[in-house]
Amino acid sequence: MEARAKLIDIAAFLDRVERSEGDPDFRLTGFNEALKQLGASKAQRAKKVLLSLSDPTTEPIPAATTKAACGAWPGN
Repeated sequence: MEARAKLIDIAAFLDRVERSEGDPDFRLTGFNEALKQLGASKAQRAKKVLLSLSDPTTEPIPAATTKAACGAWPGN
């Protein structure tokens, strides 16, 4: 039942996004990529979802540009 409720929450979120105006930002792009990972294969779904939202770079940036995490990697 908990997984069912989470799926309904995701569906409601996507409905709200679809009704909204403006261009989607990088977080929605990351979210959609993460959704693809759920059906891509049977192995390591959680890892693939996390990696699709994570910053793949290994070099540190000179200074933080924000105060908190934003939920997805902007791809810059």
